[in-house]
Amino acid sequence: MRNNTIGSLIWLRLMRFTNQSNQMSNEFLKRFDLTTAQFDVLMQIRTYQPLTQMELAEKVIVTQGGISRMLARLEKEGYIVRKQDWKTKTISLTEKAEAILEHVMPEQLAFQTSFFDDVLSEEEQKTLYALMTRVHKHSEKKEIPPE
Repeated sequence: MRNNTIGSLIWLRLMRFTNQSNQMSNEFLKRFDLTTAQFDVLMQIRTYQPLTQMELAEKVIVTQGGISRMLARLEKEGYIVRKQDWKTKTISLTEKAEAILEHVMPEQLAFQTSFFDDVLSEEEQKTLYALMTRVHKHSEKKEIPPE
């Protein structure tokens, strides 16, 4: 670790936190028979419905192939409906999905929030949010260096 920069140490810590919190969220969401990826997809559909599969894929961290499989499962379980309108197929939530999200969302938000509330003051959380927002916005414009 001696040769690492502070930036690389921050990146490693973020990656470890992200992996750990995703694992814990997956474990937490098992009680609702959902994964974090499914929860994210359902929340994105809820926010932007109706939307196309391509629009959804741009909003979540799932590959195009992965999103197809996940949507097939969510449709089979009665959480989403796909409607064909001429050339466009849109995705919307069912009443069953709305009902489960009403129940799951407050609990998942409380669980996620506890990662920060348990250790950081409100002021520290605001500072961390501002810093992470700034880094994220910069990363969206970042280009990979040429070989």
